[in-house]
Amino acid sequence: MRRLLKVTAMTGLLTMLKMVMGFVIAKVVAIYTGPTGLAMLGQVQSMVGSLNGIVNAPVGSGVVRFTAEYQAQGYSSCAPWWRAALQWVLIISAIAIPSGLLLSKQISIWLFQDPSMAWVVVATVCVLPLSAMGTLFNSVINGQQLYRRYVGLGMISALVSGGAMLTMIAMANIQGALLAAAMQSALIGLVMLLGNLRQPWFKLRYWWGNTDTAARKSIGGYMLMAITSALTVPISLILVRNILIDQVGWEATGQWQAVWKISEVYLGVITMALGTYYLPRLSSLVGVTAIVSEINKTARIIIPLVAIMALGVYLLRDVAISLLFTEKFRSARELFAVQLTGDVIKIASWLYAYPMLSRGATKWFMSTELFFSFSFVILALFFVEKYSLQGANIAYLVNYSIYLVFVLMTVRRFSR
Repeated sequence: MRRLLKVTAMTGLLTMLKMVMGFVIAKVVAIYTGPTGLAMLGQVQSMVGSLNGIVNAPVGSGVVRFTAEYQAQGYSSCAPWWRAALQWVLIISAIAIPSGLLLSKQISIWLFQDPSMAWVVVATVCVLPLSAMGTLFNSVINGQQLYRRYVGLGMISALVSGGAMLTMIAMANIQGALLAAAMQSALIGLVMLLGNLRQPWFKLRYWWGNTDTAARKSIGGYMLMAITSALTVPISLILVRNILIDQVGWEATGQWQAVWKISEVYLGVITMALGTYYLPRLSSLVGVTAIVSEINKTARIIIPLVAIMALGVYLLRDVAISLLFTEKFRSARELFAVQLTGDVIKIASWLYAYPMLSRGATKWFMSTELFFSFSFVILALFFVEKYSLQGANIAYLVNYSIYLVFVLMTVRRFSR
Protein backbone atom coordinates (compact mmCIF):
# COMPACT_ATOMS: atom_id res chain seq x y z
CA MET A 1 0.00 0.00 0.00
CA ARG A 2 2.91 2.32 0.64
CA ARG A 3 3.99 1.89 -2.96
CA LEU A 4 0.47 2.64 -4.18
CA LEU A 5 0.48 5.90 -2.22
CA LYS A 6 3.93 6.76 -3.62
CA VAL A 7 2.80 6.07 -7.19
CA THR A 8 -0.43 8.00 -6.56
CA ALA A 9 1.62 10.97 -5.34
CA MET A 10 3.95 10.82 -8.37
CA THR A 11 1.16 10.41 -10.91
CA GLY A 12 -0.74 13.04 -8.94
CA LEU A 13 1.92 15.58 -9.92
CA LEU A 14 1.51 14.63 -13.57
CA THR A 15 -2.26 14.71 -13.28
CA MET A 16 -2.08 18.07 -11.51
CA LEU A 17 -0.15 19.48 -14.46
CA LYS A 18 -2.62 17.94 -16.92
CA MET A 19 -5.45 19.28 -14.77
CA VAL A 20 -4.06 22.80 -14.84
CA MET A 21 -3.48 22.64 -18.61
CA GLY A 22 -6.95 21.15 -19.15
CA PHE A 23 -8.60 23.85 -17.08
CA VAL A 24 -6.62 26.63 -18.76
CA ILE A 25 -7.71 25.29 -22.15
CA ALA A 26 -11.33 24.99 -20.96
CA LYS A 27 -11.20 28.56 -19.65
CA VAL A 28 -9.84 29.89 -22.95
CA VAL A 29 -12.45 27.94 -24.91
CA ALA A 30 -15.18 29.24 -22.59
CA ILE A 31 -14.03 32.84 -23.08
CA TYR A 32 -13.66 32.57 -26.85
CA THR A 33 -16.68 30.41 -27.68
CA GLY A 34 -19.01 30.06 -24.66
CA PRO A 35 -21.05 26.93 -23.72
CA THR A 36 -21.78 26.06 -27.37
CA GLY A 37 -18.06 25.90 -28.18
CA LEU A 38 -17.40 23.74 -25.12
CA ALA A 39 -20.14 21.33 -26.20
CA MET A 40 -18.62 21.13 -29.71
CA LEU A 41 -15.19 20.53 -28.20
CA GLY A 42 -16.66 17.69 -26.14
CA GLN A 43 -18.00 16.08 -29.32
CA VAL A 44 -14.57 16.27 -30.98
CA GLN A 45 -12.80 14.90 -27.92
CA SER A 46 -15.19 11.93 -27.83
CA MET A 47 -14.55 11.27 -31.52
CA VAL A 48 -10.78 11.55 -31.01
CA GLY A 49 -11.02 9.25 -27.99
CA SER A 50 -12.95 6.67 -29.99
CA LEU A 51 -10.67 6.69 -33.06
CA ASN A 52 -7.50 6.75 -30.97
CA GLY A 53 -8.90 3.98 -28.82
CA ILE A 54 -9.43 1.78 -31.87
CA VAL A 55 -5.89 2.29 -33.23
CA ASN A 56 -4.33 2.16 -29.74
CA ALA A 57 -6.28 -1.00 -28.85
CA PRO A 58 -3.38 -3.48 -29.31
CA VAL A 59 -0.81 -1.33 -27.48
CA GLY A 60 -2.52 -0.59 -24.17
CA SER A 61 -3.33 -2.97 -21.31
CA GLY A 62 -2.02 -6.08 -23.09
CA VAL A 63 1.46 -4.59 -23.57
CA VAL A 64 1.47 -3.40 -19.94
CA ARG A 65 0.50 -6.85 -18.68
CA PHE A 66 2.99 -8.92 -20.69
CA THR A 67 5.83 -6.42 -20.19
CA ALA A 68 5.20 -6.57 -16.43
CA GLU A 69 5.15 -10.39 -16.49
CA TYR A 70 8.29 -10.94 -18.60
CA GLN A 71 10.50 -7.89 -18.05
CA ALA A 72 12.56 -9.71 -15.39
CA GLN A 73 13.59 -12.21 -18.09
CA GLY A 74 14.88 -9.50 -20.43
CA TYR A 75 13.62 -7.55 -23.42
CA SER A 76 13.83 -10.57 -25.72
CA SER A 77 11.16 -12.28 -23.61
CA CYS A 78 8.86 -9.26 -24.03
CA ALA A 79 9.57 -8.90 -27.75
CA PRO A 80 6.95 -11.40 -29.06
CA TRP A 81 4.15 -9.35 -27.51
CA TRP A 82 5.65 -6.04 -28.62
CA ARG A 83 5.92 -7.30 -32.21
CA ALA A 84 2.39 -8.70 -32.14
CA ALA A 85 1.04 -5.37 -30.84
CA LEU A 86 2.84 -3.40 -33.56
CA GLN A 87 1.57 -5.75 -36.27
CA TRP A 88 -2.01 -5.31 -35.05
CA VAL A 89 -1.59 -1.50 -35.11
CA LEU A 90 -0.46 -1.59 -38.73
CA ILE A 91 -3.45 -3.75 -39.71
CA ILE A 92 -5.97 -1.54 -37.88
CA SER A 93 -4.43 1.66 -39.26
CA ALA A 94 -4.69 0.32 -42.81
CA ILE A 95 -8.44 -0.10 -42.26
CA ALA A 96 -9.28 2.85 -39.98
CA ILE A 97 -7.51 5.68 -41.83
CA PRO A 98 -9.07 5.13 -45.31
CA SER A 99 -12.47 4.45 -43.69
CA GLY A 100 -12.27 7.67 -41.66
CA LEU A 101 -11.36 9.70 -44.73
CA LEU A 102 -14.20 8.23 -46.80
CA LEU A 103 -16.80 8.72 -44.04
CA SER A 104 -15.60 12.11 -42.81
CA LYS A 105 -18.69 14.03 -43.99
CA GLN A 106 -21.12 11.53 -42.50
CA ILE A 107 -19.25 11.59 -39.16
CA SER A 108 -19.26 15.40 -39.23
CA ILE A 109 -23.04 15.49 -39.73
CA TRP A 110 -23.51 13.05 -36.85
CA LEU A 111 -21.33 15.07 -34.48
CA PHE A 112 -22.17 18.66 -35.45
CA GLN A 113 -25.14 18.49 -37.83
CA ASP A 114 -22.74 20.21 -40.25
CA PRO A 115 -20.86 18.49 -43.15
CA SER A 116 -18.44 21.44 -43.46
CA MET A 117 -16.70 20.26 -40.26
CA ALA A 118 -15.40 17.13 -42.02
CA TRP A 119 -11.88 18.58 -41.95
CA VAL A 120 -11.73 17.87 -38.19
CA VAL A 121 -12.33 14.18 -38.85
CA VAL A 122 -9.71 14.15 -41.65
CA ALA A 123 -7.11 15.77 -39.36
CA THR A 124 -7.84 13.25 -36.62
CA VAL A 125 -7.47 10.11 -38.73
CA CYS A 126 -4.31 11.31 -40.48
CA VAL A 127 -2.35 11.49 -37.20
CA LEU A 128 -3.60 8.23 -35.67
CA PRO A 129 -0.27 6.34 -36.07
CA LEU A 130 1.56 8.93 -33.94
CA SER A 131 -1.04 8.53 -31.22
CA ALA A 132 -0.57 4.74 -31.26
CA MET A 133 3.19 5.18 -30.99
CA GLY A 134 2.81 7.32 -27.88
CA THR A 135 0.51 4.79 -26.22
CA LEU A 136 2.83 1.89 -27.10
CA PHE A 137 5.90 3.52 -25.52
CA ASN A 138 3.88 4.57 -22.48
CA SER A 139 2.74 0.96 -22.03
CA VAL A 140 6.30 -0.38 -22.23
CA ILE A 141 7.50 2.13 -19.63
CA ASN A 142 4.48 1.40 -17.42
CA GLY A 143 4.97 -2.35 -17.68
CA GLN A 144 8.58 -1.94 -16.55
CA GLN A 145 7.26 0.14 -13.62
CA LEU A 146 9.62 3.01 -14.48
CA TYR A 147 7.36 5.50 -12.76
CA ARG A 148 9.74 8.47 -12.72
CA ARG A 149 10.32 8.23 -16.46
CA TYR A 150 6.60 7.73 -17.03
CA VAL A 151 5.79 10.88 -15.06
CA GLY A 152 8.65 12.94 -16.52
CA LEU A 153 7.76 12.24 -20.15
CA GLY A 154 4.10 12.73 -19.34
CA MET A 155 4.80 16.20 -17.98
CA ILE A 156 6.79 17.20 -21.06
CA SER A 157 4.02 15.85 -23.30
CA ALA A 158 1.36 17.78 -21.38
CA LEU A 159 3.31 21.05 -21.64
CA VAL A 160 4.03 20.65 -25.36
CA SER A 161 0.50 19.58 -26.34
CA GLY A 162 -1.14 22.12 -24.01
CA GLY A 163 1.00 24.96 -25.33
CA ALA A 164 0.20 24.00 -28.92
CA MET A 165 -3.53 23.86 -28.14
CA LEU A 166 -3.55 27.31 -26.53
CA THR A 167 -1.68 28.75 -29.52
CA MET A 168 -4.17 27.24 -31.98
CA ILE A 169 -7.16 28.50 -29.98
CA ALA A 170 -5.73 32.02 -29.78
CA MET A 171 -4.98 32.06 -33.50
CA ALA A 172 -8.17 30.49 -34.87
CA ASN A 173 -10.88 30.58 -32.17
CA ILE A 174 -13.24 27.56 -32.22
CA GLN A 175 -11.65 26.13 -35.38
CA GLY A 176 -8.29 26.25 -33.61
CA ALA A 177 -9.75 24.53 -30.55
CA LEU A 178 -11.21 21.72 -32.65
CA LEU A 179 -7.97 21.23 -34.61
CA ALA A 180 -5.98 21.25 -31.37
CA ALA A 181 -8.22 18.52 -29.89
CA ALA A 182 -7.68 16.45 -33.04
CA MET A 183 -3.88 16.85 -32.90
CA GLN A 184 -3.23 16.57 -29.14
CA SER A 185 -2.61 12.81 -28.97
CA ALA A 186 -0.31 12.98 -32.00
CA LEU A 187 1.82 15.66 -30.32
CA ILE A 188 2.10 13.45 -27.24
CA GLY A 189 3.14 10.54 -29.46
CA LEU A 190 5.85 12.66 -31.08
CA VAL A 191 7.26 13.63 -27.67
CA MET A 192 7.25 9.97 -26.58
CA LEU A 193 9.09 8.95 -29.77
CA LEU A 194 11.82 11.55 -29.34
CA GLY A 195 12.09 10.85 -25.61
CA ASN A 196 12.70 7.11 -26.05
CA LEU A 197 15.01 6.93 -29.08
CA ARG A 198 18.03 6.06 -26.91
CA GLN A 199 16.31 3.53 -24.63
CA PRO A 200 17.84 0.01 -24.64
CA TRP A 201 14.48 -1.56 -25.56
CA PHE A 202 14.13 0.75 -28.58
CA LYS A 203 15.95 -1.55 -30.99
CA LEU A 204 14.54 -2.89 -34.25
CA ARG A 205 15.09 -6.56 -33.32
CA TYR A 206 12.62 -6.25 -30.43
CA TRP A 207 9.91 -4.71 -32.59
CA TRP A 208 10.12 -6.30 -36.01
CA GLY A 209 10.34 -9.95 -37.02
CA ASN A 210 8.57 -13.24 -36.57
CA THR A 211 6.19 -13.70 -33.68
CA ASP A 212 4.12 -16.69 -32.63
CA THR A 213 0.39 -17.17 -32.97
CA ALA A 214 -0.08 -17.34 -29.19
CA ALA A 215 1.31 -13.80 -28.74
CA ARG A 216 -0.89 -12.43 -31.53
CA LYS A 217 -3.92 -14.14 -30.01
CA SER A 218 -3.14 -12.87 -26.51
CA ILE A 219 -2.72 -9.29 -27.70
CA GLY A 220 -5.78 -9.78 -29.91
CA GLY A 221 -7.92 -10.47 -26.83
CA TYR A 222 -6.84 -7.21 -25.22
CA MET A 223 -7.31 -5.47 -28.56
CA LEU A 224 -10.94 -6.61 -28.72
CA MET A 225 -11.51 -5.30 -25.19
CA ALA A 226 -9.92 -1.95 -25.99
CA ILE A 227 -11.83 -1.55 -29.26
CA THR A 228 -15.06 -2.33 -27.46
CA SER A 229 -14.30 0.33 -24.87
CA ALA A 230 -13.18 2.79 -27.57
CA LEU A 231 -16.42 2.35 -29.46
CA THR A 232 -18.90 2.13 -26.61
CA VAL A 233 -17.77 4.76 -24.08
CA PRO A 234 -17.11 7.78 -26.37
CA ILE A 235 -20.04 6.92 -28.64
CA SER A 236 -22.40 6.65 -25.67
CA LEU A 237 -21.24 10.14 -24.59
CA ILE A 238 -21.82 11.48 -28.11
CA LEU A 239 -25.32 9.97 -28.10
CA VAL A 240 -26.08 11.44 -24.67
CA ARG A 241 -24.91 14.87 -25.88
CA ASN A 242 -27.09 14.47 -28.97
CA ILE A 243 -30.06 13.70 -26.70
CA LEU A 244 -29.31 16.83 -24.68
CA ILE A 245 -28.84 18.96 -27.81
CA ASP A 246 -32.23 17.79 -29.12
CA GLN A 247 -34.01 18.24 -25.78
CA VAL A 248 -32.38 21.33 -24.23
CA GLY A 249 -30.11 22.84 -26.94
CA TRP A 250 -26.39 23.44 -27.47
CA GLU A 251 -26.12 26.10 -24.75
CA ALA A 252 -27.46 23.88 -21.95
CA THR A 253 -25.44 20.92 -23.22
CA GLY A 254 -22.36 23.08 -22.76
CA GLN A 255 -23.33 23.52 -19.08
CA TRP A 256 -23.45 19.74 -18.65
CA GLN A 257 -20.14 19.37 -20.52
CA ALA A 258 -18.48 21.83 -18.13
CA VAL A 259 -19.41 19.70 -15.10
CA TRP A 260 -18.42 16.50 -16.92
CA LYS A 261 -15.05 18.08 -17.77
CA ILE A 262 -14.36 18.95 -14.12
CA SER A 263 -15.18 15.37 -13.07
CA GLU A 264 -13.05 13.95 -15.86
CA VAL A 265 -10.01 15.99 -14.87
CA TYR A 266 -10.04 15.56 -11.08
CA LEU A 267 -10.73 11.82 -11.40
CA GLY A 268 -7.64 11.65 -13.62
CA VAL A 269 -5.53 11.66 -10.43
CA ILE A 270 -7.08 8.33 -9.46
CA THR A 271 -7.46 6.69 -12.86
CA MET A 272 -3.83 7.40 -13.78
CA ALA A 273 -2.63 5.87 -10.50
CA LEU A 274 -4.80 2.80 -11.12
CA GLY A 275 -3.49 2.41 -14.66
CA THR A 276 0.12 2.94 -13.57
CA TYR A 277 0.26 0.84 -10.38
CA TYR A 278 -2.93 -1.19 -10.06
CA LEU A 279 -3.02 -2.95 -13.44
CA PRO A 280 0.61 -4.21 -13.37
CA ARG A 281 0.10 -5.21 -9.71
CA LEU A 282 -3.03 -7.26 -10.40
CA SER A 283 -1.34 -8.79 -13.47
CA SER A 284 1.50 -10.10 -11.29
CA LEU A 285 -0.81 -11.81 -8.76
CA VAL A 286 -1.88 -15.46 -8.97
CA GLY A 287 -5.13 -16.80 -7.57
CA VAL A 288 -8.57 -15.31 -6.95
CA THR A 289 -7.99 -14.87 -3.21
CA ALA A 290 -4.83 -12.79 -3.73
CA ILE A 291 -6.52 -10.61 -6.36
CA VAL A 292 -9.66 -9.93 -4.29
CA SER A 293 -7.51 -9.21 -1.22
CA GLU A 294 -5.49 -6.64 -3.21
CA ILE A 295 -8.70 -5.03 -4.50
CA ASN A 296 -10.14 -4.72 -0.99
CA LYS A 297 -6.94 -3.19 0.38
CA THR A 298 -6.81 -0.72 -2.49
CA ALA A 299 -10.51 0.14 -2.12
CA ARG A 300 -10.03 1.05 1.56
CA ILE A 301 -7.63 3.79 0.45
CA ILE A 302 -9.02 4.91 -2.90
CA ILE A 303 -12.76 5.17 -2.18
CA PRO A 304 -12.44 7.54 0.84
CA LEU A 305 -9.89 9.57 -1.15
CA VAL A 306 -12.30 9.97 -4.09
CA ALA A 307 -15.15 10.85 -1.71
CA ILE A 308 -13.05 13.60 -0.09
CA MET A 309 -12.04 14.95 -3.50
CA ALA A 310 -15.65 14.93 -4.68
CA LEU A 311 -16.81 16.76 -1.54
CA GLY A 312 -14.07 19.34 -2.05
CA VAL A 313 -15.14 19.92 -5.64
CA TYR A 314 -18.77 20.29 -4.54
CA LEU A 315 -17.97 22.83 -1.82
CA LEU A 316 -15.78 24.83 -4.22
CA ARG A 317 -18.08 24.52 -7.25
CA ASP A 318 -18.83 28.26 -7.43
CA VAL A 319 -15.13 29.06 -7.22
CA ALA A 320 -14.42 26.42 -9.89
CA ILE A 321 -16.99 27.91 -12.27
CA SER A 322 -15.60 31.43 -11.77
CA LEU A 323 -11.99 30.33 -12.23
CA LEU A 324 -12.42 27.77 -15.00
CA PHE A 325 -15.27 29.12 -17.07
CA THR A 326 -17.35 32.32 -17.25
CA GLU A 327 -20.59 33.65 -15.75
CA LYS A 328 -22.45 32.07 -18.68
CA PHE A 329 -21.79 28.71 -16.96
CA ARG A 330 -23.20 29.73 -13.55
CA SER A 331 -26.32 27.55 -13.81
CA ALA A 332 -24.05 24.47 -14.03
CA ARG A 333 -23.67 24.64 -10.21
CA GLU A 334 -26.98 22.77 -9.87
CA LEU A 335 -25.56 19.74 -11.69
CA PHE A 336 -22.62 18.96 -9.39
CA ALA A 337 -24.21 16.97 -6.53
CA VAL A 338 -25.57 14.10 -8.61
CA GLN A 339 -22.53 14.03 -10.93
CA LEU A 340 -20.02 13.86 -8.07
CA THR A 341 -21.95 11.11 -6.29
CA GLY A 342 -21.82 9.16 -9.53
CA ASP A 343 -18.05 9.74 -9.70
CA VAL A 344 -17.47 8.01 -6.34
CA ILE A 345 -19.58 5.02 -7.34
CA LYS A 346 -17.84 4.90 -10.74
CA ILE A 347 -14.36 4.59 -9.19
CA ALA A 348 -15.58 1.98 -6.69
CA SER A 349 -16.98 -0.12 -9.55
CA TRP A 350 -13.78 0.26 -11.58
CA LEU A 351 -11.68 -1.07 -8.70
CA TYR A 352 -13.63 -4.33 -8.73
CA ALA A 353 -13.86 -4.50 -12.53
CA TYR A 354 -10.10 -4.17 -13.16
CA PRO A 355 -9.43 -7.95 -13.01
CA MET A 356 -11.28 -8.20 -16.33
CA LEU A 357 -8.26 -6.38 -17.82
CA SER A 358 -5.52 -7.90 -15.67
CA ARG A 359 -6.74 -11.48 -16.30
CA GLY A 360 -7.69 -10.92 -19.94
CA ALA A 361 -11.37 -11.79 -19.36
CA THR A 362 -12.34 -10.70 -22.87
CA LYS A 363 -15.95 -11.93 -22.96
CA TRP A 364 -16.77 -10.50 -19.55
CA PHE A 365 -15.27 -7.12 -20.41
CA MET A 366 -16.85 -6.79 -23.85
CA SER A 367 -20.32 -7.82 -22.69
CA THR A 368 -20.32 -5.44 -19.71
CA GLU A 369 -18.98 -2.51 -21.74
CA LEU A 370 -21.62 -3.01 -24.42
CA PHE A 371 -24.49 -3.50 -21.98
CA PHE A 372 -23.71 -0.62 -19.61
CA SER A 373 -22.85 1.86 -22.37
CA PHE A 374 -26.16 1.05 -24.01
CA SER A 375 -28.02 1.28 -20.71
CA PHE A 376 -26.46 4.74 -20.05
CA VAL A 377 -27.93 6.05 -23.30
CA ILE A 378 -31.35 4.47 -22.63
CA LEU A 379 -31.40 5.82 -19.05
CA ALA A 380 -30.37 9.27 -20.34
CA LEU A 381 -33.18 9.21 -22.89
CA PHE A 382 -35.66 8.43 -20.11
CA PHE A 383 -34.34 10.77 -17.40
CA VAL A 384 -33.60 13.76 -19.67
CA GLU A 385 -37.20 13.69 -20.87
CA LYS A 386 -38.35 13.55 -17.24
CA TYR A 387 -35.81 15.82 -15.47
CA SER A 388 -34.33 17.88 -18.34
CA LEU A 389 -30.57 18.59 -18.09
CA GLN A 390 -30.18 16.99 -14.65
CA GLY A 391 -31.48 13.77 -16.16
CA ALA A 392 -28.13 13.03 -17.83
CA ASN A 393 -26.41 13.10 -14.42
CA ILE A 394 -29.12 10.94 -12.86
CA ALA A 395 -28.65 8.41 -15.67
CA TYR A 396 -24.88 8.41 -14.98
CA LEU A 397 -25.43 7.78 -11.25
CA VAL A 398 -28.03 5.04 -11.73
CA ASN A 399 -25.99 3.29 -14.42
CA TYR A 400 -22.80 3.06 -12.34
CA SER A 401 -24.79 2.01 -9.25
CA ILE A 402 -26.12 -1.00 -11.17
CA TYR A 403 -22.62 -1.69 -12.56
CA LEU A 404 -21.12 -1.64 -9.04
CA VAL A 405 -23.64 -4.19 -7.79
CA PHE A 406 -22.91 -6.38 -10.82
CA VAL A 407 -19.09 -6.40 -10.43
CA LEU A 408 -19.31 -7.00 -6.67
CA MET A 409 -21.43 -10.08 -7.32
CA THR A 410 -19.23 -11.49 -10.11
CA VAL A 411 -15.64 -10.37 -9.31
CA ARG A 412 -14.52 -13.86 -8.23
CA ARG A 413 -15.78 -15.40 -11.46
CA PHE A 414 -13.90 -13.12 -13.87
CA SER A 415 -10.75 -13.04 -11.68
CA ARG A 416 -9.92 -16.69 -12.35
